[in-house]
Amino acid sequence: MDKHILVVDDSATIRLSVGSFLRRANYRVTEAVNGRDALEKLEALRQHDDSVSLVLTDVNMPEMDGINLIRALREGHFRFVPILVLTTETDASRVEEGMAAGASGWFRKPFQAEQLLRAIEKLLWSR
Repeated sequence: MDKHILVVDDSATIRLSVGSFLRRANYRVTEAVNGRDALEKLEALRQHDDSVSLVLTDVNMPEMDGINLIRALREGHFRFVPILVLTTETDASRVEEGMAAGASGWFRKPFQAEQLLRAIEKLLWSR
């Protein structure tokens, strides 16, 4: 499978568990520790004629949070890349803000791995 997913989370534990889960499902995975790191990694990939098929991001992160990452992605070269939010954030106004910014879907931690995988597959294969 040639699908590449960027996992963005400031928690090393989440990056490791989600990354491992996705790799077992045969996805290529790149990890970033916050929104700023994600944008830098995406730009480096673009410079090497590589890209990602989907971004999976947390909301609450230092330096650049997930909502601002979504806004930045929707304004640049990656505006058509699906973005799933995976977060502990439960505030309805934050969910609305994320969806209005351009998120393709919203999952709360803890999550059901199979449910997340089905959402990823639906987004990737519908493109």
